[in-house]
Amino acid sequence: MPSKRLSVFLCHSSQDKPAVRELYDRLLAEGWVDPWLDEKKLLPGQDWDLAIEKAVENSHAVIVCVSNSSVTKEGYIQKELRFVLDIALTKPEEEIFVIPLRLEDCQPPRRLRVFHYVDYFPKSQQNAAYQFILQSLKRRAESLQIEVMDAETRARQQTDERARKELQERIQQEARDKVWREMEERLRIEAEERARKEFEVGRASSPTETIAPKQSHAVSVTYETPPNKITLPNGMEFMRVPKGKFIMGSNDSDSEKPQHTVDLPYDYWMGRFPVTNMQYSQFQKKDFAKDEENNPVVYVKWTDAQSYVKWLNEKLASQLPKDYVLHLPSEAEWEKAARGESGLIYPWGNQFDQNKCNSSAGGKKDTTPVGLYSPQGDSPYGCADMAGNVWEWTRSLYKPYPYVAKDGREDEKSSDYRILRGGSFNNVSDYARCSYRYGHNPDLRFRFSGFRVVLSPILPS
Repeated sequence: MPSKRLSVFLCHSSQDKPAVRELYDRLLAEGWVDPWLDEKKLLPGQDWDLAIEKAVENSHAVIVCVSNSSVTKEGYIQKELRFVLDIALTKPEEEIFVIPLRLEDCQPPRRLRVFHYVDYFPKSQQNAAYQFILQSLKRRAESLQIEVMDAETRARQQTDERARKELQERIQQEARDKVWREMEERLRIEAEERARKEFEVGRASSPTETIAPKQSHAVSVTYETPPNKITLPNGMEFMRVPKGKFIMGSNDSDSEKPQHTVDLPYDYWMGRFPVTNMQYSQFQKKDFAKDEENNPVVYVKWTDAQSYVKWLNEKLASQLPKDYVLHLPSEAEWEKAARGESGLIYPWGNQFDQNKCNSSAGGKKDTTPVGLYSPQGDSPYGCADMAGNVWEWTRSLYKPYPYVAKDGREDEKSSDYRILRGGSFNNVSDYARCSYRYGHNPDLRFRFSGFRVVLSPILPS
């Protein structure tokens, strides 16, 4: 994929949204074009006028979609069009910036008539018209030295990149497995040696008394071999996330910038699934349908999640691994568990797939049982439902990047906004990205909020 894409603003009226939405999808699929459409790019709470003006100013080209309704309509479309044309006046002569696109037979506004327009009708001629638009956009891209790739070349590069990453991940996994096998063998030998010594001491002090080896602090915790998963006595499963560096954030949104490297200096265990209705109801009575026992709990505010974690720590205090504690994950712990070390866009890879998560694209319109999209939608470490289904509370405050754990953002006593991650069944794919951040009042419940739990070392404060 090219490192830089051609930014194209789509100017249109609300009545023409269906046709423009289809055009947006076609342009996005080109790979080298980055189309801007308000419903895809505007975030909740953004200033509409400011965001539109900024998007036009930063665009390499503007496609002005006109129809009988937009030409005669008063209001925002006319204001937006005037701003586009004012920006066009600042461009050098002969430079393609404004591309008028007639969606139906209509008379373009007077100031647009100086530009050669394209007819996007009738339906039978749309493909030819679209190729005509691409010719203009390619010429604009070439003037800006933006690489233009055909679909076949782009697909081949994506396949090669996936193969390279899979090989790298397999090599890293084999190295981790080797370390864990060696650690297991060393622990086994040490345990046998301790048991032998305890037995000899006991036999010497009382020849007729048999002394059993002491049980470890985590005797009730079961481990996979190699130990990439543990199951607590209450049945909750946790997946191992190894210590080390990973890519955090992205350059797709201001709240996610700058993309940077974070080094987590400890291994930890991320909950395989969000906390379910049944699990939460053991702490606090919760009404839910009989067939929703394994759906993630919702209408949970941040302080509710904190109370649940406190209760769970007390309930399992004598059965947790020594020097480990349960809590809500930090942003960094959540994001690494979701995307791995190399900064995947989605838990399963860099291309959205509605069959791998519960988002609005799948049309479920409600939560689904945890693990329904596993293993196909799992993260590199085997965590499920980290994209879609429910927003998940983290313990981190909504502070700008870069992420620094000790800059106050992990202060659990603060009442400021907390970060939720992962998107929900009600959101489009953009919100399901592993790097997407959503800040919310910790004392408010909403239909789409849930959480998962992490088991990590007790760190010095």
